Amino acid sequence: MNVQKPANAPIKGGVNTDLRHDSAIKHVTGRAEYCDDIAEPIGTLHAYLGLSTKAHALLRDVDLSAVRTAPGVVGVLTAEDIPGVNDVSPTGRDDEPIFATEKVEFWGQPMFAVVAETRDAARRATKLAKVTYEDLPHALDPEAAQEAGMGYVTPPLTLKRGAADSAMSNAAHRIKGKLRVGGQDHMYLEGHIAFAIPGEDDDVMVHSSTQHPSEAQHMVAHVLGVSSNAVTINVRRMGGGFGGKETQMNLFCSVAAVAAKKWNRAVKIRPDRDDDMSATGKRHDFVIDYEVGFDDEGVIEAVTGEFAARCGFSSDLSGPVTDRALFHADNAYYYPNVLLNSHPMKTNTVSNTAFRGFGGPQGVIVAERIMEEIAYHRGLDSLEVRKRNFYGDNGRDVTPYHQTVEDNIAPRICQELEDSADYRTRRQAILDWNAKGGTIRKGIALTPVKFGISFTATWYNQAGALLHIYSDGSIHLNHGGTEMGQGLNTKIAQVVADALQVDFDTIKITKTTTEKVPNTSATAASSGSDLNGMAAQDAVRQIKERLVAFAAEHWKIDANAVRFLPNAVQVGDEVISFSDFIKQAYMARVHLSAAGFYKTPKIHWNRDTGQGRPFYYYAYGAACSEVSVDTLTGEYRVERTDILHDVGKSLNPILDIGQVEGAFIQGMGWLTTEELWWDAQGQLRTHAPSTYKIPLASDRPRVFNTKLATWSENKEHTIKRSKAVGEPPFMLGISVFEALSHAVASVANYRECPRLDAPATPERVLMAVERLKG
Repeated sequence: MNVQKPANAPIKGGVNTDLRHDSAIKHVTGRAEYCDDIAEPIGTLHAYLGLSTKAHALLRDVDLSAVRTAPGVVGVLTAEDIPGVNDVSPTGRDDEPIFATEKVEFWGQPMFAVVAETRDAARRATKLAKVTYEDLPHALDPEAAQEAGMGYVTPPLTLKRGAADSAMSNAAHRIKGKLRVGGQDHMYLEGHIAFAIPGEDDDVMVHSSTQHPSEAQHMVAHVLGVSSNAVTINVRRMGGGFGGKETQMNLFCSVAAVAAKKWNRAVKIRPDRDDDMSATGKRHDFVIDYEVGFDDEGVIEAVTGEFAARCGFSSDLSGPVTDRALFHADNAYYYPNVLLNSHPMKTNTVSNTAFRGFGGPQGVIVAERIMEEIAYHRGLDSLEVRKRNFYGDNGRDVTPYHQTVEDNIAPRICQELEDSADYRTRRQAILDWNAKGGTIRKGIALTPVKFGISFTATWYNQAGALLHIYSDGSIHLNHGGTEMGQGLNTKIAQVVADALQVDFDTIKITKTTTEKVPNTSATAASSGSDLNGMAAQDAVRQIKERLVAFAAEHWKIDANAVRFLPNAVQVGDEVISFSDFIKQAYMARVHLSAAGFYKTPKIHWNRDTGQGRPFYYYAYGAACSEVSVDTLTGEYRVERTDILHDVGKSLNPILDIGQVEGAFIQGMGWLTTEELWWDAQGQLRTHAPSTYKIPLASDRPRVFNTKLATWSENKEHTIKRSKAVGEPPFMLGISVFEALSHAVASVANYRECPRLDAPATPERVLMAVERLKG
């Protein structure tokens, strides 16, 4: 249909507009289909893992006779049943067996899998195994591992610039300290699950809840001993990931696939929450020894840090995670002379893995502790110390890894938040309140974050997308990113809608599958929108170029006279509806499909020298939190939090605000309530919601104000000048931790840094209060 004049109404659902998550209604009504909701073919079998009950022991005998004859059991998988390689190490270090053989190295390590007619039968049968162990010495935490000489699971990293030793010796003031930072369980609503369906020849299809379909594909192929082209991984959506489904799903996908091919029947594996938490990795615990030298004004002259991490029994992603902790140990502050060393310690615990922030939070919290130490030592407001040490001009713009900070908006972010949150007035009111004594003490802190965006493994900074426009004008979009509730699919569809000038509802995004877009990177490192958005835009560019060429030739006009209008195309003086224009292009045999691709420019990194540009750009933010602490019990509550966060030119402000708020709460939980605890035998005792406390709705700040820095625009050429939002705001939860410390310090009139360890549970807060009371 020809249109007489250009439409003035904008498209519905383009970029830079609030648009609800494309699956929001399905989420709240229960109609969203997850992996466990997929209809099971007749004859589907169920697998369940048999886990070790020792932290470190030789396997003298594993008697599975009673398991094999248990009701409903079809068979048992052990290492001998794996046709390919018994290993799912994501780094290729051959140190993460699917099934233990000669020994077990952590409590909860898989030794075998039962395959039965029902999940309940498989689960019950695993308990019938008779295992004879010969105990070996075990070490459960970084300090114990160092004392035992356990060694590293992956080579350590050193970052250095300047002369830290001499600058420290010459500094007017020096402080040494130790900070213990706990780990964190991902606690996704949907646990690990894989559902494998065998095909002809070597083929197998696996539906999975994974953030990294391509890696799962390669791991399954590796374990089956087949080519990657025989394995298809499908992901429609996840019920949360947070990094826990980047590598940990390899185990479950592989077990399901091996069983499916062995018995030529569909096989599903879904562990209970207790076994899920025991057998899968978490955020790394760290023990950090730090020293800082500074002048009378609190300006830093030298920093050194030793970062020891609980990595677990195998390498997993501990190398890049512990590297990244060093990358973020400066946070938003300039260190003239610096020496940082990582110590990725092997321990007899589950192998720790990626978690939102990927080591960055453990580095940032050390920087904030250093600011706090200087502030109490010099009798200053910690915010003032932070301001004096911000990155700036005149040479104060080079990081410990030798990247120049080119777009430093941390000072502006913090100043605007200081003003809008009325920080100065409220802080004075808190000082006056605490000066009266009393049981309830208050604290306030304003902390910034500077967070580098890109995978530090350079080759992961690439993405692909596949775009089809059908002859009726409807659009099919597929990309390599995975949807885990963060709204990635919504944002990418908005990018395509904007580029083609069609309504959002015109576009259908289908499941992520290795059949359509190959060799994708994990949806991690806050890069989902950056990478996949640019790849989708590249696909649109290719099709638009063909369409413009077609129009120019068909209507005999200059290509510059072809314009894409809202749901229409202007060809010279004629305006044609988008669907009619596409129909004509199809009839003229124009190719209406394209594979887009993108790779992040400018980045490079030399790990051997500890120098390079590992990050394409930085995202910034700041949070101001106020707390009240009961000094008789250590209990506390967050009274108010104000956040100002930088997402560049937001693709979807309402989704971004949701990500900022969610990240803040999750970061607050990491530092306050979420405590992992292993007993002396090495068994994780906090392995269910009954023993592991995530923040509840009642734990949120009583007043919670969140704003985006709407004036910000990415200086780098990112998708629509936006910035990543997934990980950076996680560190804003540190403001609560620092506010608790401020409240505790009041009992000793702020003369001493309380040196709280994380998580700052009520017990730890109470012990700190009593210690300061003397």
